[in-house]
Amino acid sequence: MQFEIPAPRTVFEVPLEDGARILMRCHGNPDGVRLLVTHGNGFAVDAYYPYWRHLLSKFDVVAFDFRNHGLNVPVVPSNHNYSQLSRDLERVVQGAKEHLGAKKTAGIFHSMSARTAMKHAIEIGWRWDAMMLFDPPDVPPQNHPQYAAMEVFENKLAAWATARRRRFGSVEELAEEYRQSRATRNWVAGVHELMAQSVLRKAPDGDGYELTCAPENEAAIYADALVLNLWPKAAEFGGPVKLVGCDPGMKYGPATGPANQALGVEGGYDYSFVENTGHLLQIEKPEECIRLTLEFLGKHGLA
Repeated sequence: MQFEIPAPRTVFEVPLEDGARILMRCHGNPDGVRLLVTHGNGFAVDAYYPYWRHLLSKFDVVAFDFRNHGLNVPVVPSNHNYSQLSRDLERVVQGAKEHLGAKKTAGIFHSMSARTAMKHAIEIGWRWDAMMLFDPPDVPPQNHPQYAAMEVFENKLAAWATARRRRFGSVEELAEEYRQSRATRNWVAGVHELMAQSVLRKAPDGDGYELTCAPENEAAIYADALVLNLWPKAAEFGGPVKLVGCDPGMKYGPATGPANQALGVEGGYDYSFVENTGHLLQIEKPEECIRLTLEFLGKHGLA
């Protein structure tokens, strides 16, 4: 299957505090509830299209990539850390309101962006009518039974990202890497190519393609996750939050599954997990993730 992202009906940029800019793309039903949709570390929101395409008929979908990702131009210095990303998210929320007007709005976040949204909501302010968190890499306190597994998980990812290849002769080269990796081979058909297209840009020197999110920036986020000190209860947020994890019981599954299950239970969250999925559950089982999304939004009068 081949996916093609539809042309957005509206595009605008949000300037960030250091001169970086985030490109916002509006899709779907302009009369619907607004959904701000984004991605995880090292990825890009266009590659989640197999998930968010199901929202277009009912919702005003505003898709965006975080700094140094996707369709945004990387900046130097990168200022690539969770504190900066949280401040960037505040600019995004306010920029969407300024450009598009105020209306009911929910945020849909995955992994890095989910942790960013949690930090933003707890430390900066609650800006949502509801918030959905897909498999955030939640790191518990050091005395928690799940801490050691998450520490190993984040350190392995940081080492992998530091050493990863950054340049490719073609988009297909990266797509084939995704198809061969145990962590990414279960994406729905067509997403390996879509992801490769979404995370690469033409190299500035004209020689092939390079990752928009530089390996050192990706690695920095994995390392930063271990020092966030962010294990909040659901009641600490200013509104409804849905926590959706990958399968906590899957053999060889990521440590995020058990960590999110622990946070969901201990923190009093509206928590679910998607069976037989790894960390990229929205593009492994998009229909099941959409079912949970619509169920949650409907429960709070947003669908």
